Amino acid sequence: MSPDLRTPVSAEGRRLLELLRPYLPVLKEEAAANDRAAALPAHLFARMRKDGVMGATVPGDHGGIGVTRMHDVAVALHELAQADAGVALALHMQFSRGLTMTYEARHGAPNARRLASDILRQMAAGEAVVCGAVKDTRQVTALTRGDDGVYRLTGRKTLVSMAPIATHFVISAQLHEPGQPVRLAAPVVPRHTPGLTVEDNWDGMGMRSSGSVDILFDACPVPEENVLPRGLLDEPSDAALAGQTVSSITMLGIYVGLAEAARDLAVAATRKRGEPQSGVRTLLAEIDARLYALRCAVTHALAEADRLSDDLSGDPDERGRGMMTPFQYAKFLVNKHAVGIVDDCVTVVGGAAYTGKHPLSKLYRDVRAGGFMHPYNHADAVDYLSAQALR
Repeated sequence: MSPDLRTPVSAEGRRLLELLRPYLPVLKEEAAANDRAAALPAHLFARMRKDGVMGATVPGDHGGIGVTRMHDVAVALHELAQADAGVALALHMQFSRGLTMTYEARHGAPNARRLASDILRQMAAGEAVVCGAVKDTRQVTALTRGDDGVYRLTGRKTLVSMAPIATHFVISAQLHEPGQPVRLAAPVVPRHTPGLTVEDNWDGMGMRSSGSVDILFDACPVPEENVLPRGLLDEPSDAALAGQTVSSITMLGIYVGLAEAARDLAVAATRKRGEPQSGVRTLLAEIDARLYALRCAVTHALAEADRLSDDLSGDPDERGRGMMTPFQYAKFLVNKHAVGIVDDCVTVVGGAAYTGKHPLSKLYRDVRAGGFMHPYNHADAVDYLSAQALR
């Protein structure tokens, strides 16, 4: 049987789903209140740190569950999203960091391997909650090496999900060193670092339980051993697309999950009313057809990402494009059709869905967040995909 977004492909993926399912009733019960308050349910994440969920994507030899398949992570997020997509988005942060840190621990430079292994063990023990921070606001986040040899990080990152409870941040930054070209780097910055401020400014339209706040870095000192090196700023390499894919592709499960949750609400409302009008029947048929197409696209993209993530034998640039391009095809479709599906479900249900207390109103706001997630937003995706077509 072909894999789908309801079925893990590994024993480790099945174990993760078993651990998550007891959380679903509580998430559903608290979702509306957390949405109104824009509150990350920290008490649930505290439980997840104790029962092993936060170490799901940490290798077994580092103490984690050992989920390696991106497909299985997407399945878990898909199920969580139908209870509370904001929590799924926050948990994605930890899962994706486990996957990328595992690569660093196995294939990085010696310093990177030591750092990644240390972080992974802390994640497995429930001691480390790790966020990635990519988006700049107002200024480029820069890591500068001073005359004293100390690196200092300055800038601001926005929409950092799960940040209110994070213990570590992996930052996308520009590295400036005397006499050297500007490079990209990913410093790992503990929360207690002087000059680091986690702001309390989250008031998003949707995904309100994700805790997506801003982080300020004011000349934060960063030891050299905490800096993961990347490529030159002015010479981007397609090989880096592989890591970007691993960091983000599993989020597609969240937005398909949102569309499926909306579909189920629309079907339930239609059944309750009795024999539907032909227009409603047409919408329901179109909704299910689009959902089928999204599931097919996403599972194929995940399969390609999983296949190529283990294969380091070929050209690194080809590998990067081979992972990113199916991801962007699927994300382009999901960003468009998941939103359209939820919108059609509002039409099927009618005016009741246009009230703040109706669960469809939350789905309607949450599903639009997919278009802002990198890589890529709509404009950047058009540039990337058209470049592949014209290559």
